[in-house]
Amino acid sequence: MGQGDREALRRDAKGARSPFLRLADGAVGLLDWSGRLIAFSSLAVLFVTLLLNVVLRYAFGSGIAWAYEIHALLLPWMVAGGVVIAAARGRNITVTLLPDMAGAVTAKLLAVTAQIAVVAICVGVLQSSQPILRASQFQTLSTLGIKQVWGYASLVYAFGGMGLIAALTVLRLIAGADAGPRDPASASLS
Repeated sequence: MGQGDREALRRDAKGARSPFLRLADGAVGLLDWSGRLIAFSSLAVLFVTLLLNVVLRYAFGSGIAWAYEIHALLLPWMVAGGVVIAAARGRNITVTLLPDMAGAVTAKLLAVTAQIAVVAICVGVLQSSQPILRASQFQTLSTLGIKQVWGYASLVYAFGGMGLIAALTVLRLIAGADAGPRDPASASLS
């Protein structure tokens, strides 16, 4: 595929992005919003529950018994939401020295290779976590009475989301999307 073909994939006659790139961007945006919703909801419920528990303990001498177990379910989901948000925004921890020094084609090749490695790692984690997920179906939180599989399911969301984002990134890069900002100063969060 020549440079002109790649450019045609990226833009139509009006200069708009190709339907595939728009669809991939939309899927990543949807994952970003799901991560935001999960992280915010988990944090809000944890905060309100623990605050209410503290107030009840000091006001009445006893609190909410299940408030001590709620973190076992919601903290993993809060972290999973943050992981998906970081992956969707391309803000996860990364070392960019080599791609920043390389040319555009080499940087894109390195980006594709890194994203394929992320997909492989995510698939490996999802496969290796299956025994834990099966075992957690039989573990119940004593006060809440909820199966612990609901907390461990955050692994599937986090690594499934990261893997899907990485796979979409590979397809986007192959379809002609840019590998990312070439100016390290503009990409830095510090």
